[in-house]
Amino acid sequence: MLQINNLSLQFGNKHLFKELSVRLNRADRVGLVGVNGTGKSTLLKMMVGDIETDFGVISRSKQATIGYLPQEIDPFPPGRTLYQEARTAFEHLLFLQDELQRINHSLSHEDPKSSLFADLLEQQGELQQQLDASDIFHIDARIEKVLTGLGFSKADQEKDCNDFSGGWQMRLMLAKLLLTCPSFLFLDEPTNHLDIESLTWLESFLQNHNGALVIISHDRTFLDNLTNLTWELSLGKLTVYKGNYTSYVEEKAIRQQVNLASYNNQQAKIEQTMRFVTRFRAKSTKSKQVQSRLKLLGKMDRIEIEDSETAISFRFPPSAPSGRLAILVDGVSKSFDGRTIIQNIHIEINRGDKVAIIGVNGAGKSTLVKLLAGIHKPDEGEIRLGHNVKLSYFGQHQAKDLDPQYTVLQTMEMVDADKTVTGIRSLLGAFLFRGDEVDKKVMVLSGGEKSRLALAKMIASPANLLVMDEPTNHLDMMSQDILQTAMAQYDGSILVVSHNRFFLDAFVNKVLEIKDGQATMYDGNLTYYLDKVKQEAMSAATLAGNLPREKQTQGEAESPQAAADGGSISRLSGKEARQAKARLREERNRKLGPLKKAIGEMEKEIAELETQKSTLEAALMDPELYQDQNAFAEKSILHKKTTDRLERLYPKWESAQEELEQLEGVFEDSDA
Repeated sequence: MLQINNLSLQFGNKHLFKELSVRLNRADRVGLVGVNGTGKSTLLKMMVGDIETDFGVISRSKQATIGYLPQEIDPFPPGRTLYQEARTAFEHLLFLQDELQRINHSLSHEDPKSSLFADLLEQQGELQQQLDASDIFHIDARIEKVLTGLGFSKADQEKDCNDFSGGWQMRLMLAKLLLTCPSFLFLDEPTNHLDIESLTWLESFLQNHNGALVIISHDRTFLDNLTNLTWELSLGKLTVYKGNYTSYVEEKAIRQQVNLASYNNQQAKIEQTMRFVTRFRAKSTKSKQVQSRLKLLGKMDRIEIEDSETAISFRFPPSAPSGRLAILVDGVSKSFDGRTIIQNIHIEINRGDKVAIIGVNGAGKSTLVKLLAGIHKPDEGEIRLGHNVKLSYFGQHQAKDLDPQYTVLQTMEMVDADKTVTGIRSLLGAFLFRGDEVDKKVMVLSGGEKSRLALAKMIASPANLLVMDEPTNHLDMMSQDILQTAMAQYDGSILVVSHNRFFLDAFVNKVLEIKDGQATMYDGNLTYYLDKVKQEAMSAATLAGNLPREKQTQGEAESPQAAADGGSISRLSGKEARQAKARLREERNRKLGPLKKAIGEMEKEIAELETQKSTLEAALMDPELYQDQNAFAEKSILHKKTTDRLERLYPKWESAQEELEQLEGVFEDSDA
């Protein structure tokens, strides 16, 4: 257990933390959220001990071990390969192993009758017991599993760890933390340097982590899939919400309604009291009552409400009319230093297409978007824009091209002189530049602020084809939501590289996968693509290796067709055909029976939940319910839980139905 007791931290007149108290248990999986500048990373550093606090403010169990992934890491010691550095995660076990070898060597040279021999024998037993309990003999397999899951190849494991880029070194640091299996694992933006494949692997790994998690992340899907609690930092206070990020957003909206009503009531009472004070302050007969009411005001616990950012919004300007074709990539290849990145790819993007470009890191996603933007020239093939298509590009390093002498506002005014100051300020506000911050010069902005300004500048440029490389890297949840909504409403075409699944799902209608130098287009959003890939893998696994062992040893195909001795049943006759059909029926019942049962149970639960949801929605529409805030909150939470359960069941039911149809098709072919 980890306990925080009355933690306060103040800079000048600003309270970063004001008497925070919270407890973290071993089973807790926490998403730590709040707008930029609320102190999320600072709180994490205090919890792990990187920033000292007064004695007793933060206490930890003596047996607890802690793992911490910061946003920036120190260089690794020189001269170690990737694999050797990963192996240092087990230094304590390797030390015990060396110590055991030393004792074994001493025992071989010591007189068995001496007292030293007995002491050494006792030490040997204790060390051997510790090593047996640690599963030290599977260290190499665990290291390879984690490194591979995070995207490192076999060849990478023999390279010097300092030859890797900062993003890959961050993955190595993450790998070491996962290998140590700490009691408390604190992760500050762990998804920043991961591609979608590594991200989904990390999710799966952390879902099986036996310990507490505290995660800071701007990836909503990542938080939704891993957390069961949400800690929100706001106005110097920490508020605990049960459930993942989506649950937090919905419950917070309910709490804000209740809090706003309480705030308005309190303000009405304050106003009424001040009217009384103003009216009777000069009357001696009322002086005691005036003083009494002023004292009550002084003792009143004032209700604070957060500044609302939901009013900040913007829309892309209408895109100029263009032809049906937005951009054509015809037989394009590109190599660097003799290494082929993409080879002979053909892509056609039409007007209105919104395409997510995905692939593992190093697959060539950024190379492709730079080719599309004209920054790189193809070695072979042609890239052609459609009629009247104007392209606007945002790259990961666009911030370097900003003029350091201009202010934020001047930078935006240079893009579109016809745009009003109000319109420019609205757009800048969406990217966290508010009030006097628009008068800051670019030279004094942080790296994140420069990236946000570059994105705002790109969006303000008139275009009908947007090509974007990781546009959400430095945006908080609110800004991501605003950008996401604007991109969903945009009437032009979009090509975007991003690993943020929730962000992409709201507006993309196609997925372009870059793999092994080739490009494959899929219809549908990212969730549909990931589900399809997963279903294909499951179907392949289902049809492989499931026949009785004696049939497999005969070298026959591992599929229902094997029941027909390698051919269709129609080719057989008499006893052989009857036996083949019996085997096929047995195989069909074994595979389809449990699946049909599961589908039936899901359909029954879906029907019950849909009825419950309709009943709750009818109740929530009753104006009288709003008079009872507790009843309203209770029904709202129940409605949310019912909706969440349905949203989880629908894709499972669809996936199971698709799997059933595929298997039934296979058995029909076998019976032909």
